[in-house]
This record gives sequence, C-alpha cells and structure tokens, in this order.
Amino acid sequence: MIYKNGKDILPIELLEEVQKYIQGETIYIPKKKNERARWGEVNGTRKIIKDRNSEIYNLYKKGFKIKDLVKLYNLSEDSIRRIVYSDNAKAGK
Repeated sequence: MIYKNGKDILPIELLEEVQKYIQGETIYIPKKKNERARWGEVNGTRKIIKDRNSEIYNLYKKGFKIKDLVKLYNLSEDSIRRIVYSDNAKAGK
C-alpha cells in the first residue's frame, strides 16, 4: 500500500474537515465497489495465466499428450485436463 500525505492531495477545506476526526494517524480509504480490479488484473497475473492456458490448449490440439503437458508445465493432470476441456481456453479468453 502506498501512503500519501493528505496535504499534498486534498483540498485544504477537505483536509481541515478530516482533521476534525483524525490527526497524525494513518487511515485507509477503500475504492468504490465498482472500481475494484479483479484478481490478477493489476499485476498482469490474469493475462499470464490466460496466455499459458491458451498455449496448453493449442499444444494439446496439435497432438501433445496430457502427460507431456504435465511435465512441460509442471501442473497436475487434473489441471491440464481442466484447461484443455475449458471453453475459455478454446475461445482464447
């Protein structure tokens, strides 16, 4: 979490109003519900996994066996099966 100084980002009137309730302490101001990022969107993990899953699916369609993909990607057979039979992988989502 990155901390910012209120005097650097808030209008003076708002800062003075907040100081009526709290001074010299750290507070957390949450994002609005509709502005929250889904898991992995901010750091790119979601895209990395999506790309990996598409790659696994494409290799499977080219004839790679599930056991080969298990060794190549260091995932369980169940995970590989879930990926290759997933509609998301087929659609490249």
